[in-house]
Parts: sequence; C-alpha cells; structure tokens
Amino acid sequence: MTIEIKAPTFPESVQDGSIATWHKQPGEAVTRDELIVDIETDKVVLEVVAPADGMLKDIIKGEGEIILSNEVIAHFEAGATAAPTADAPKEASDKPATAEASNTESLVNPAAKKIASEKGVDLASVKGTGKDGRITKEDVLNAPVAAKSAPVAPAASNTNISVNVSDDGRVEKRVPMTRLRARIAERLLDASQNSAMLTTFNEVNMKPIMDLRKKYKDHFEKVHNGSRLGFMGFFVKAAVEALRRIPAVNASMDGSDIVYHGYQDIGVAVSTPKGLVVPVLRNAENMGIADVENTIRDFGMRAKDGKLSMEEMTGGTFTITNGGVFGSLMSTPILNPPQAAILGMHKIQERPMAVDGKVEILPMMYLALSYDHRLIDGKEAVQFLVAIKDMIEDPARMLLEV
Repeated sequence: MTIEIKAPTFPESVQDGSIATWHKQPGEAVTRDELIVDIETDKVVLEVVAPADGMLKDIIKGEGEIILSNEVIAHFEAGATAAPTADAPKEASDKPATAEASNTESLVNPAAKKIASEKGVDLASVKGTGKDGRITKEDVLNAPVAAKSAPVAPAASNTNISVNVSDDGRVEKRVPMTRLRARIAERLLDASQNSAMLTTFNEVNMKPIMDLRKKYKDHFEKVHNGSRLGFMGFFVKAAVEALRRIPAVNASMDGSDIVYHGYQDIGVAVSTPKGLVVPVLRNAENMGIADVENTIRDFGMRAKDGKLSMEEMTGGTFTITNGGVFGSLMSTPILNPPQAAILGMHKIQERPMAVDGKVEILPMMYLALSYDHRLIDGKEAVQFLVAIKDMIEDPARMLLEV
C-alpha cells in the first residue's frame, strides 16, 4: 500500500519550510517511527517519521526545496522490503573484504559522498555523527583535506554549499544561512528599525541570593527530587512580581493598539548550535522556583537536540536572556517583537563596593532592561529594574510581595 508522506501542519505564524536532510533514500527499508526527513522552519526543525514498516518509494521534494503545510514530499510503500542489489551476492562471495566498504557507502548521505569526492576525503577515515553513524555533509566538510587537494567546484546545486581549497591548503566554506538564522536576523533587524528601543542599566548585589542558595541547595534537591537551585528561578519570580506592579512592561503592540496581558508568559533565551531560540514559560505566575528550574533545564536539553515544538516557542509577554553564562559583563539586549521589553542578565563579578561608609568586596551583576519607548516611559522602566534589584537583594520581598 502506497502512503503519501506529507509535511506537518504549520501554525499560522509559519508560512513555509524547507527540506533540511533526507535520512532515507528511495529503496531503503524503514521501520515504523524511524526518522525519514528533517524539515526546517523559521522556528524549529521538525522530524517526519515512517508511518509503518516498509520502504521509501520515491522523493518528491529534495534537500533545500521550499514546502508548504501538508504538502506531499514523498511516497512510502507500507510492508515492502528493500530490493537487494543485483551484484550484491557475487561481491559478498567473491570479495568478502568489500562488505565493510559497502556498509560504509550505505551510511553516507549522497551530498556528503559528492563533497568527499570533490575534496578528496577518504570516507573510511570519517566518523559519522548522524543517526546510526551516518556520515553527513558536515562530517565531510570538517574532515581533514588531502595534502595535494586542488581547488574544488561547488557542491551539489540543491545544497548550494561551496568548498574551496587553495594551493597551500587553506579551506573556505560558503554555506547558505539556515531558515532559523535568517529569521533571527530578520526579527532583530525589524526590532531595531521599527521600535524606539532604549536600554537602562542597574547593578544588583548577588550575595543574599548566593548565600540563600548555598544554605538550601542540598535540601532543595532532596525535597524536589533532584531539582537544582539556580539563579534563573529567582529572576523569573522577581520578574513576574515586577510585571504585576508595572503592567506596561508586560504589554505588546498590535498595530496602533496596546495590548495589556493579564498573565506573565516569560520567554527564556536558549542558545543552540543553529541559533538562538526563546521557549516560553506559560503562566509563570503560577510556577514555583523548582518548576521554573526544571522547565528551563528541559528546554535547554531539548533545544540542543532540536526537539522543541513550535507551540513552546510562540507567544510570550516578556523575555529574559542570560549572557553571563558565556562571560558577558554588560550588553544591550534587543527586543523580541511584539514584546515591549527584555531583561538581560550578566556575569557575576566581584567588585569593591561602598557599604555604610566602608569598602566591601561583593559579587555584583549588571542588569540591562531594553524597552520600547513608545509603550514604556523611562520612569516605568527604571521602576521595573529597581523592583528586580530590590527583590534579588532581599529575597523575602518575593515571598511577602512587597
């Protein structure tokens, strides 16, 4: 029975997608729920799996081609088995040594095989990082080049990747921008051009939170089944309370209207190999610190594997980004439209501070709030940032909501 393999149903915010990688080729046997193809959209990479045991019959849309929601991209033959190669038995009996080479060839994507041929890369020396050890284009591009490689021509036209090697062995690779990276660039440029963006700064003494964390960290993990007590949980809870006090920071623009949200959906920026994504903590006002920490950790792990769903990255009324985990001491975060503000956390740095007429060494963090001046006045932005600072420096304020 022939089954149509279709693209997933895209949400309204996603217009189309593109074929990223075919993990199976026509004629290959496939088991039920085995990954067939990756589809890249503006937000996430979607995986399409086999509907049953059988064989991939043909491919309609090749790698790099644009596809629409629910568009047919391939045909699948349920219950079919892969046809053996005509000369396979002869090779197996006459030349046993070729079995390994044949197996290696079957674990190489066609695009990777072509690039390897052009670069002069020995596929036997390349370790595959794809599913079941499959050698991908990236594996070949990152493999050492033979000493006497000549300049190579561009790779297959459907990938639009070109690799050039000079006479002295210097390699240059030209790769099209991914849809996710292109969308990030588009949104950031839109935010800078279509908003009156301004950033205000403050600094916060992290010692009270660090002392609290040190005191209760072990007990917290025992009570909450291994949940780690980090800093993001405190900042999310502080942000929720500050957003309640100053609703304009939790607002967004819709044309000429200002929408004031009666809930706090906090987006948390997560770095992935393919770019920055912002999964959302839904109804963060109802989440405890343990829930926040567990959800953020889960977001981080699934984001690296491309397992986040579109629903988890849509919406959001306010965003928090933490450049401090990479060592950033100060930065000006860019708005995440249509949100009105974004909070930037930074590295905790010990500095000499004046306290009651004395100099003390304290762990300090710079906080940055970028906001749309069309919606938020400077007074409201400063009050919001001061509210965050006060709650972090005196955590009891979050409990008492004062």
